[in-house]
Amino acid sequence: MGIAHFARRIKQPRGIWVKMAFVVVLGLCFVFFWSFLSSYASSFNVQRESFDDIAEPVSSRTKPARNEVTESSKSHEKSKVESGLKSKEAKHVGGGSVHKHETKKKKEHVVVSHPPHKKKDLPKPVVVVEEEEEAVVKEVQEQVEAETEESESNKEDGEEGTESDNNEGESDGNGDESNASADEEVEEKKEEVEISKKRKRKGPVFDPKAEYSWRLCNTRSKHNYMPCIDNDGLIGRLQSYRHRERSCPKKPVMCLVPLPHDGYDPPVPWPESKSKILYKNVAHPKLAAYIKKHNWVNESGEYLTFPQNKTAFSGNVLQYLEFIQEMVPDIEWGKNVRIVLDIGCSESSFVAALLDRDVLTVSLGLKDDLVDLAQVALERGFPTFVSALANRRLPFPSGVFDIIHCSACRVHWHSHGGRLLLEMNRILRPNGYFILSSNNEKIEDDEAMTALTASICWNILAHKTEEASEMGVRIYQKPESNDIYELRRRKNPPLCKENENPDAAWYVPMKTCLYEIPSAIEQHGAEWPEEWPKRLETYPEWLTSKEKAVGDTDHWKAMVNKSYLTGLGIDWLHIRNVMDMTAIYGGFAASLVNQSVWVMNVVPVHSPDTLPFIYERGLIGIYHDWCEPFGTYPRSYDLLHADHLFSRLKNRCKQPASIVVEMDRLTRPGGWVVVRDKVEILEPLEEILRSLHWEIRMTYAQDKEGMLCAQKTLWRP
Repeated sequence: MGIAHFARRIKQPRGIWVKMAFVVVLGLCFVFFWSFLSSYASSFNVQRESFDDIAEPVSSRTKPARNEVTESSKSHEKSKVESGLKSKEAKHVGGGSVHKHETKKKKEHVVVSHPPHKKKDLPKPVVVVEEEEEAVVKEVQEQVEAETEESESNKEDGEEGTESDNNEGESDGNGDESNASADEEVEEKKEEVEISKKRKRKGPVFDPKAEYSWRLCNTRSKHNYMPCIDNDGLIGRLQSYRHRERSCPKKPVMCLVPLPHDGYDPPVPWPESKSKILYKNVAHPKLAAYIKKHNWVNESGEYLTFPQNKTAFSGNVLQYLEFIQEMVPDIEWGKNVRIVLDIGCSESSFVAALLDRDVLTVSLGLKDDLVDLAQVALERGFPTFVSALANRRLPFPSGVFDIIHCSACRVHWHSHGGRLLLEMNRILRPNGYFILSSNNEKIEDDEAMTALTASICWNILAHKTEEASEMGVRIYQKPESNDIYELRRRKNPPLCKENENPDAAWYVPMKTCLYEIPSAIEQHGAEWPEEWPKRLETYPEWLTSKEKAVGDTDHWKAMVNKSYLTGLGIDWLHIRNVMDMTAIYGGFAASLVNQSVWVMNVVPVHSPDTLPFIYERGLIGIYHDWCEPFGTYPRSYDLLHADHLFSRLKNRCKQPASIVVEMDRLTRPGGWVVVRDKVEILEPLEEILRSLHWEIRMTYAQDKEGMLCAQKTLWRP
């Protein structure tokens, strides 16, 4: 009734004054509420503009002391006064030198084995490790953006391959436009590294008062989960099984990978594992279907067997190797040729045959291998890692492989402007060999490959068909000097810029350009290494820290002979796959060269780049950032060796405990971990391993330095 009466008054002649009064009242109300809200917002903003004064979470078992509360209140009052100013402490934290290892001569000591520890009742879980799950909306957006960037990159790469030389003056030819999205990602990665360096970390690496409660990973790939390769997000369950490129979870992985469905038994020891492995350890639905279609692998009871007379090479693989050496006599297996990269991990008979000739072959298991043949190769005891081969460089330095081999690997080398073959050219040693063999080859692919290899000045040494296997084999050789590049009629692909580092490989996009071949004596790759095994103890002229390398080799030779082989309780007859998580000069791997093991030397990306020297010695290795999971299957290694890994990563990783979780993922049940570090790091590390039900076999400490030796069990939560 009131509203109707008010409406009738408005219609009256004097209603105009009522209207104006109504508008004024509304305006005053609006001004009143706006001033109230703005004052509240400003007062809220003044209260906290920085979170630097907030301390790290305190364990639930401890109560804050009175002086801590007082200091916290003081810092809170100080933040009100100094809001908007940068923290002085933050400036100094980032200034620490984390880019250089110091090789110190340590005191020799006798390892003292402690009596077996009595099993302690594990503390009740108080701090539950949170599952690293992202918000659904955010994950969808990130996945879509990633796919968009990749599609744009591929489209531009395809256009780049058709550019003529008329555009040379306008473009440097390095594929900058085609890799714009990848370059942006690299810049973001660099920013993350800088932020991690400047991250303020209070207290030790591990929280000594934290308690852990573990859970199994709930992922699509289950017991074969590879965090940075498998696509287990929301979109991943609807689309591709694996990422197109390496893509790690946004938060550290803190869950445990389950065991295979039928359990896991100790693997068949070497060298028997070359011919048979336990089927249950690598069981896979697609593997069962694959076995029925191929005769090089047979199911025999509880084992998978690999007959030597039945390989992917229709004839004997030994005949295949002899055929290659007959075509190119300079390929002296085990002498002139020591390090080989095999693209596409199939049945591994090629790798096994080369091992008998003192040739160390690294198998690249492509992420498209959904049968998981790379895992079969690891179970057999062959050096293998898993990676994508798309837009980013492989994690190797330049000019380190003596031979790159591709047998029916189904890689389109000529696509996208020859980007993939140019990546092979980067990591192939000058005068090195690229061997390509296949049964069925399309004419158009053959013509494209011929044109591409001619444009990068590869010399074709032989092109014949091996009678026994009926495989066409072509052997190319990379030039040994830059003179031939200047004789090209068309400078496409062009030479790379001088300021570009050919050894930069971690999250670096591939370039469609040619790097100049090293010619100066201070550059690695200028000369072919000594024959094996002489090259193991040869120190080239370009190595600036020769004395440190010699000292590193002597140190680990003494340590391994005194302690590792006899004093740790490790049964080396059951050790085959070994990883040195912080290799410097490869001294640890060199000391094990006479054992029946192979060592993957990991050079952390924040360390000095010593990986070229490791390859020069005739050993293998890879770049990696231990703040992320490693590119391999679970249960890949029998022994992990970490020398001061955690103390060097102290200021880089968001959650160092995730590295222990990754070590648990990499190690086989019954496998070993040997950690040398500061005592303040080893004590909480021991408690974390105990919470994972690892058996602590030995601990030793002297002068604030110590060593811990632990063995993984079959326990899963």
